[in-house]
Amino acid sequence: MAENLTISKSATKEERYETLLPQIESLVAGEPDLVANLSNIAAALKQTFDFFWVGFYLVKEDELVLGPFQGPIACTRIGLGKGVCGTSWKEKRIILVPNVEEFPGHIACSSDSKSEIVLPAFNDGRVFLVLDVDSDRLNDFDEHDEAYLSRVISVIERFI
Repeated sequence: MAENLTISKSATKEERYETLLPQIESLVAGEPDLVANLSNIAAALKQTFDFFWVGFYLVKEDELVLGPFQGPIACTRIGLGKGVCGTSWKEKRIILVPNVEEFPGHIACSSDSKSEIVLPAFNDGRVFLVLDVDSDRLNDFDEHDEAYLSRVISVIERFI
């Protein structure tokens, strides 16, 4: 297991993702505990990209429940189809929002959040959790974030 991340702050976003992905693989290799793995992944993403908020919501019965995260306090429970996270869960798809104020039904856990990307992770064809990443800047996420964060989701789907 890696104890420190080795990421150049001067690298491009794509280079940082390419450097981070094998380190995430190393962080979770051989560790069976879900909370430990999600915690380290959230911390690695936050440390590498300085996202405003990054974390997980786990599906528990009929709602999403806050899991490991890095950033300011967050909404604890989100209903199916509510906000960006609940919509991603309901529609079983990635949602990239350039401006959260323009997303119908956006839940403002923090008024400092300006843009967001949410990715579902599946177990046996059902959404098991969502990865939620928020920025305090408008239009901060793009197709590169979607592609690389999808690869992070693939790592997660191997241990959930």
